[in-house]
Amino acid sequence: MANANGSLTASIREAAAYIAERTTIRPQIALVLGSGLGVLAEGIEDAVSIPYKDIPHFPVSTVEGHASELLVGMLAGKPVLMMKGRFHMYEGYGPETVSFPVRVMKELGVTTLLVTNAAGGVNASFRPGDLMLIKDHINFMFRNPLIGPNDSSIGVRFPDMSEAYSRKLRELARSVGEKLGVEFQEGVYAGVLGPSFETPAEIRMFRALGADAVGMSTVPETIAARHSGIEVLGISCITNMAAGMLDQPLSHDEVMETAELVKEAFIRVVKGIVAELPDAKA
Repeated sequence: MANANGSLTASIREAAAYIAERTTIRPQIALVLGSGLGVLAEGIEDAVSIPYKDIPHFPVSTVEGHASELLVGMLAGKPVLMMKGRFHMYEGYGPETVSFPVRVMKELGVTTLLVTNAAGGVNASFRPGDLMLIKDHINFMFRNPLIGPNDSSIGVRFPDMSEAYSRKLRELARSVGEKLGVEFQEGVYAGVLGPSFETPAEIRMFRALGADAVGMSTVPETIAARHSGIEVLGISCITNMAAGMLDQPLSHDEVMETAELVKEAFIRVVKGIVAELPDAKA
């Protein structure tokens, strides 16, 4: 993907045009699915599937548990765009490339982004299988997709991040969860580069800093979304307790197994949230 300011804008428009030509659906809601959570895609109706490799300037996902396709269709009666598989900086991509799909979403008319991830539990009261509403994040990736020239037509030079994750959307999610019998935790997500899992000492540090969960995604996408004026709802699936929390090694297999166990509740609550989201104002 091009980095120069004018080239970035042209790349965004080219990618968005390619997607728009392949469907009459104009999504206002976008979903980015984390490791093992792509099962939600099975609920999309009238879906048009577009492989990432075919979309101009799109990277491709290389991680197990992440498909590499974009779906546009109807979910819970709402037009949605769904990324079945995301990109991570540990794959070798820069933050501006990882967040490029969010820029394309905005160009397509998306106003609300529901971003999900698999995360390790840092809060000792959490258990594998919990769903956590993200109320804030700590950027321990030490990378930012906004570094470089700023295009004021996309967003302001210094965007406010005091409410990166919408309080209103979290309240809506809690209300839906109560109706469906799905209880949410709530907490702070620490984003790290990876791909190695964190050490026990690092987890103790994150706990001291106020983090409740840790993962290797979400932060760049959220920063780009807020820069673009998109509201964000973040949900972490606590797929394992982080290093040092339990006397056992960590593995990606455990992440996938836990995601499989919670998929029914995850699907129900996400579809419920999408159904309750208000239509964007004309």
